[in-house]
Amino acid sequence: MKLNSHQLRKSSVGQGSHHQKNSKKNPIVLVLDNVLDTYNIGSFFRLGDALNVAKIYLCGPVVTPPNLKIHRASIGTWKWVPWEHYFTTDECLIKLKKEGYQIIACEQNKNSVLYNKTNYKFPLAIVAGSEMNGVGESSLKLCDQVVEIPMYGVNKSLNVLVATSVISFKAISELK
Repeated sequence: MKLNSHQLRKSSVGQGSHHQKNSKKNPIVLVLDNVLDTYNIGSFFRLGDALNVAKIYLCGPVVTPPNLKIHRASIGTWKWVPWEHYFTTDECLIKLKKEGYQIIACEQNKNSVLYNKTNYKFPLAIVAGSEMNGVGESSLKLCDQVVEIPMYGVNKSLNVLVATSVISFKAISELK
């Protein structure tokens, strides 16, 4: 089933729940580490839908659906993509580690590996941090790998959603 933006905005939560139960999800989850911007959160739901992720985890003191700004930015996909809230990112990552997820962070640091040189393993959890602070230090310690995108201009980084999109579509291309 493919819906246009008008149909998605007008859809009900019940429709999304039915779709979630009947849709074979890709073995990827998105973990948002204290992403505070509601428009970014909504856009992550659009990304989650595009990738057909198993779930989105909203972590920290963040706004969760239903919310008008998330609804607008997500064009209603928040009703179609499974999601869960955790009070801390670390709590979520510890749970995912126990479930056998490879956990990678979209972040730049001295230990990061280029996104196109990374060996992605599934199930895969991709951690994205806030625009201001990135992925928190304690969460980075729980990650198996830190992945970055090379920057060729004067800007040091991409928007968190854009970076996560590039990395996640690269990872899913390796899913066989």
